[in-house]
Amino acid sequence: MQNLNELEVENLRHLIGGHATVINKLQEYAQACTDPQLKQMLQKDVQDAQNTKQRLMSFLG
Repeated sequence: MQNLNELEVENLRHLIGGHATVINKLQEYAQACTDPQLKQMLQKDVQDAQNTKQRLMSFLG
C-alpha cells in the first residue's frame, strides 16, 4: 500500500469520526426502539458502520 499524504490521512480521520458518531446514534436509537423489526434493522446498521469504521482504520495502520 502506498503511503498516504497528510490530506488523505486527515480525510480518513474525518470519515472515521463520522462513522463513530453514526454508530453511537444508531445504538441509542436501537436501545430506545420498541419495534423488534426496526430494532433489528438498526442493530444491523450499527454492525455495518462498525465494520466500515474498522476497514477505514486499517488504512491508517
